[in-house]
Amino acid sequence: MLELMSHPNLLPMLLAGVAAAATVYSLAMPLLPADTLDKRLKAVAVERDRIRARERDRMNSERQRATLRQRPETRLKDIVERFKLSDWLGTETAKAQLAQAGYRGQRAEYTFLFFRLVTPIAFLLFALLYFFIVNDHGLQPTLRVAAVMTAAYIGIKAPEIYLRNQRSKRQLSIRRAWPDALDLMLICVESGMSIEQSFKRVSMEVGANSIPLAEELALASAEMAYLNDRRTAYENLARRTGLEPVKDVVTALLQAERYGTPVGQALRVLAQESRDQRMNEAEKKAAALPPKLTVPMIIFFLPILFAVLMTPAVIQVMDAF
Repeated sequence: MLELMSHPNLLPMLLAGVAAAATVYSLAMPLLPADTLDKRLKAVAVERDRIRARERDRMNSERQRATLRQRPETRLKDIVERFKLSDWLGTETAKAQLAQAGYRGQRAEYTFLFFRLVTPIAFLLFALLYFFIVNDHGLQPTLRVAAVMTAAYIGIKAPEIYLRNQRSKRQLSIRRAWPDALDLMLICVESGMSIEQSFKRVSMEVGANSIPLAEELALASAEMAYLNDRRTAYENLARRTGLEPVKDVVTALLQAERYGTPVGQALRVLAQESRDQRMNEAEKKAAALPPKLTVPMIIFFLPILFAVLMTPAVIQVMDAF
């Protein structure tokens, strides 16, 4: 077993296997769409029940100013509090990114802090075991130490990279479906529905295009129904998404709430701007496509084209001589 682990081709074979598995997974994902809308709607219902319980508890014990919080797992909580991970690993940016990635509550924060502690240690131990015990690949001690430190640094950044990727995917889904959601919201408002009912109805309709946006709108509707001030629900929606189009709509709704301006007119203007912005982004991507295709055409198409065009001439020259 040790001889097999020390084989010089083990690491390339493992990397090739991981690359092949990732390729198969990427090709199979579009063919196996996962319907997670019901799961997300159930999570929103749980969040709504928690908001209702929190507000009921706050009204019953307003003198003591008690708040109902989600209880995380005991082990994670003990580890985070024992090592004081929130003091030297937790940041406000990480908390905002967790909310924007769809991870809410104390449990998500404690889990993120726990993995920020464990992942560098795991990467460091694996690199030490591999480069100093299994196979050194003929590297000098200085290079092996550098490789171990690089692995530890990758372990430190791995949770942040994962969180950033999840946040980007979620924001992309919300950004693509936001103009359609504004159009639906405008129709609901102009038909006489209230803002709460409009958010709830749009969250049910837009779920086929963007599950994260449906979840956020349903949660905003629940907050507007159970919180004393709509302003808090609007600000929470803008904070959870972190997108400028959503912040613009939130600003318009706050102004309508404060000064009594027509909501439908503001939504109509913002919906038109969102559609124009989406069209501009599509035009930019289309305009950037020819320069991106230049290098692949030079590398893959031109050699074949030259071979097809020049081969008959070369054959004729060879026959002539």
